[in-house]
Amino acid sequence: MIDKKAIKFHIEGILKALGDDPEREGLKDTPQRVANMYEEIFEGMNYTNDEIAKMFDKSFEVNSEHNDMVIVRDINAFSYCEHHLALMYDMKITVAYIPCGKVLGLSKIARIADMVTKRLQLQERIGNDIAEIMQKVTGSEDVAVMIEANHSCMTARGIKNTTAKTYTTTLRGRFESDISLQNRLILR
Repeated sequence: MIDKKAIKFHIEGILKALGDDPEREGLKDTPQRVANMYEEIFEGMNYTNDEIAKMFDKSFEVNSEHNDMVIVRDINAFSYCEHHLALMYDMKITVAYIPCGKVLGLSKIARIADMVTKRLQLQERIGNDIAEIMQKVTGSEDVAVMIEANHSCMTARGIKNTTAKTYTTTLRGRFESDISLQNRLILR
């Protein structure tokens, strides 16, 4: 569980280390506000992938003798880079799978992506975590996750390249080797 008391204590220390006074009017409540914010934005750190799968396992049986594909595009999300605690923003996540006897409630796909991004993360791991959870809840090995994001560790510091975007693709099952499935994923 997230220790808000410890976060508050350490934020006070960071403010002092920055040369500011945590007791001044504008900062007086900042350590508590940051602790509350961290509890919210890092909620996913409280759960394993298995626990997230159980939380959002709301599926419906279907006849899936075909290569029908379910795609949810442009799931908006943000996360925080584990290397700099920097914001990954303007993140768009696309999740696709081929049903294997059941389909997942569509909102659950967005909820899975949201919970996975509420962790200190790497963009590559976000795709892997979402794919793993999707395989568990759908029973399908055939899952794809594509992510496009800006990283403030590149845009606001360091190289300060404000136009650079990072793209990652996670392919599982038939998506790994079937070019026609990959093309269907991209063309839609």
